Amino acid sequence: MEKYIRVWFALSVNSFQVFFLSRVGAILFLSGKIIRFIFYLGFLYLLVSKTRVLSGYSLWEVVLFYLTFNLIDSTTQMLFREVYRFRQMVVSGSFDLLLVKPVNVLFRVLFGGTDFLDLVTLIPFVVFIIITVSHIPYINLPGVILYILLIANALLIAVSFHIFVLSLAVLTSEIDHAIMIYRDFTSMGKIPIDVYGEPFRSFVTFIIPVGIMMSFPVKALVGLLQVESVIIALVVSTTLFLSSLLLWRYSLNTYTSASS
Repeated sequence: MEKYIRVWFALSVNSFQVFFLSRVGAILFLSGKIIRFIFYLGFLYLLVSKTRVLSGYSLWEVVLFYLTFNLIDSTTQMLFREVYRFRQMVVSGSFDLLLVKPVNVLFRVLFGGTDFLDLVTLIPFVVFIIITVSHIPYINLPGVILYILLIANALLIAVSFHIFVLSLAVLTSEIDHAIMIYRDFTSMGKIPIDVYGEPFRSFVTFIIPVGIMMSFPVKALVGLLQVESVIIALVVSTTLFLSSLLLWRYSLNTYTSASS
């Protein structure tokens, strides 16, 4: 573990230095994310302030859904930014060089390009979540514990999806469309999944577990999630993670390098 922490730190420092090569671009990128966040938050406020509730949720609860989505989404983007550049490694043949390194190749292609610009936005998200929770009086300690547990569970599901995408890149040399499809599906978690009608709601909750990732943590926090649903969430994340590792192992076994 100590070895991989040192490797991650070295890779992260290199990635951080790259951002300073184009400071204007980094500032514009960060400003765009902040503006997009503010505009969508304003949209939710205008929507719920007129109707008072959205699928039974109050304004502060809807805001909590949106903030939780941003917390999970920004964390995954920060940690797994290297996945977006992985296809070029496969096409150019530089992935061959990673296979002979004394570091686990999956660790390298997952955590090799930590995006510290997203780290800048994570701290305000945590602060806003704490402020929002303070306006919801019926939240208790067990709900907070379940909330943290299910956020960790959501990150495990996100890891699994990114490993699936990496595996597809090895098998097919394609990755861009797959990662964009993942981003499009997860964006539906900006608002409560209860907004969507059946059977689509069940589809995005269990088949493509956006609901488990984005909505279950908040539902647990406000006391609307049953124990059975928590168990299902843990089973789904574990199954996806193990399946993604099996597919990754299979993709490596079938990989014949760019020269072939």
